[in-house]
Amino acid sequence: MSDLRTGSPCHFALFDLQPSFLLDLDQLGTRYRELARQVHPDRFADASEREQRLALERSASLNEAYQVLKSAPQRARYLLALKGGELPLEVTVHDPDFLLQQMQWREELEDLQESADIAGVSQFKRRLKQAQEALNESFAACWEDAAQREEAERLMRRMQFLDKLSHEVRQLEERLDD
Repeated sequence: MSDLRTGSPCHFALFDLQPSFLLDLDQLGTRYRELARQVHPDRFADASEREQRLALERSASLNEAYQVLKSAPQRARYLLALKGGELPLEVTVHDPDFLLQQMQWREELEDLQESADIAGVSQFKRRLKQAQEALNESFAACWEDAAQREEAERLMRRMQFLDKLSHEVRQLEERLDD
């Protein structure tokens, strides 16, 4: 199986997996470490220049595939691209309910930054994780159905926003811990 966009092996195929949104991330990590040892460029230090270059390319491909597959939003985007072509990175989102929710989350996060409320940050982080899990379940249920493509794209964009917000929450936690 190859990635139709690049002609290179599909990220899932590199790990001997069928394309699926629901993955065992521990199993993926274990398989990644096994494969990374096999293709690590240091193992080809005494090989020909061509073999060294190929090892470096395989290692880079494996690393890229792993980064995409271990991230729910990136995995969702990749699956949608495999199913129906590349998705634009920037789009106008016509999702007023979610835009309102984004503003509320942003305001709450700003309040937590100002108050330095560690307990509040923990609660916010828990609610955010629950929202991410709900989006993941919804996406998993619809991404393969061509009739629900628009909904799957909408969910993927929500996932990307929550992933970014989650990163900001982790940064706030680090600042508050210092």
